[in-house]
Amino acid sequence: MTSHRLLPTTLISLLLLAGCAATGPAVQADHRAQTSSAQSSSAQDIAMLERVSWGVNGVSVRQVQDKGWNAWLRAQLHPGKASLPPAVQAQIDAMTISQVPLDQLVVSMEQKRKDAAGVMDDMAKQQAQKDYQQELNRLAREAATRSLLLDVYSPNQLQQQLSWFWLNHFSVHQGKHNLRAMVGDYEANAIAPHALGKFRDLLGATVHHPAMLRYLDNEANAVKRINENYARELMELHTLGVNGGYSQTDVQELARILTGVGVNLGADTPKVKPALQSQYVRRGLFEFNPNRHDYGDKQFLGQTVKGRGLAELDEALDRLSRSPATAHFISGKLAQYFVGDNPPAPLVARMAATFQQSDGMIADVLQTMFSSPEFKQSLGKKFKDPMHYVVSAVRLSYDDKPILNAGPMLSWLSRMGQPLYGRQTPDGYPLTDASWASPGQMTTRFDIARTIGSGSAGLFKTEGPQPQEKVAFPQLASALYYQSLQPGLSPATRQALEQAASPQEWNTFLLSSPEMMHR
Repeated sequence: MTSHRLLPTTLISLLLLAGCAATGPAVQADHRAQTSSAQSSSAQDIAMLERVSWGVNGVSVRQVQDKGWNAWLRAQLHPGKASLPPAVQAQIDAMTISQVPLDQLVVSMEQKRKDAAGVMDDMAKQQAQKDYQQELNRLAREAATRSLLLDVYSPNQLQQQLSWFWLNHFSVHQGKHNLRAMVGDYEANAIAPHALGKFRDLLGATVHHPAMLRYLDNEANAVKRINENYARELMELHTLGVNGGYSQTDVQELARILTGVGVNLGADTPKVKPALQSQYVRRGLFEFNPNRHDYGDKQFLGQTVKGRGLAELDEALDRLSRSPATAHFISGKLAQYFVGDNPPAPLVARMAATFQQSDGMIADVLQTMFSSPEFKQSLGKKFKDPMHYVVSAVRLSYDDKPILNAGPMLSWLSRMGQPLYGRQTPDGYPLTDASWASPGQMTTRFDIARTIGSGSAGLFKTEGPQPQEKVAFPQLASALYYQSLQPGLSPATRQALEQAASPQEWNTFLLSSPEMMHR
């Protein structure tokens, strides 16, 4: 009975704390930091690790302690191939999206769709179409599961954070057309390899990916049948920003440049006029069809682009990626993600200068930000969005112990309104604190904390006709907690933890504490 008497008052106090101003945890850490220089260094390392990674766990803290902060950060900015726990790697290797190349996967799914449409019997047709939709759902679930497994277990934590950031920046919605079969490849091959590299390479990879071309309707963009959707978002959302100095005429001219850039989901090649045959390009599902291209000259961003085919697109992307407006817009968005809702203008200006000097090298821009006093002053004050909360809670609770089922994590993200590949509009999920700090969010987070804290989340229960479950009670009252986390907790959080009547309650209170809601 004791736990039931304590739970409401402690729960209310924790929820109020979690919903209050985000400065609490950081102020506490700053105050304690003044008492001991050694403790200050350690506390700051933990705070920076919480911000640069998806959340602290025992493995990452030991890595920082072994290498030192600067060496660890260098390795994060310039990562090698990630080495995952064998059981996690085995889960990923067993996935269809890991075994079948995108073009083969989509062509086979397209054939299933056509076969289903051709079935004459109504009941049989309905079943065939249902099977097709369920297979698309399964492929999308594989992609989201792989993404979460990498976020929780990859040692390349910064690359994983940036992969989510860029996936959100170059956002596509899985519900359109057959994108559920494409999102896994989009994330793994268009986004992740370029997440810390040159922005121009990243931009080019998204422009040439069928998921983006289908999502923003460029496959429908042809000479004399112009579709401006992608051209507009390419400038407003992906490069220059809404105040980037372009005009409606620039949108129209970029749309002309993009004519003929699309996808081919079948095995057949279109009949191209003999004079244009050499211009035809097919790479996987990507297709440039010169029959559909406007070969007239264009006036784009104040300069002439000579009409000559697909090379026009490279010229346009070069201009967009090297524009000072793009440097400022991208730097501001990165600073908003890593520093705060309204990042200091001098910091953004320094990041933008690095962007231009390095020709858009993302790792260099991040280095400028991470080494800034503004970054250090912001630590502990950024409210976690649902993605950061869910991943950080699982990392802290289970360290490198491989989960068997990411389904609960996917469900939590959906409940909190931030499912992977689930943003319908092309602007991506908001990065501001206020978007995620509602009372309803906090109630859901406490429920998640209680589910994880009691060991009943289902993360270690396999799916299927004969599910297997492993005992997996999170050992949060660990050496990591006492050595690294406890010194950064506020007196109110410590007091709440002292009132816990059971290990389950203790776990719940830690996972729903204000400190756990911030990074």
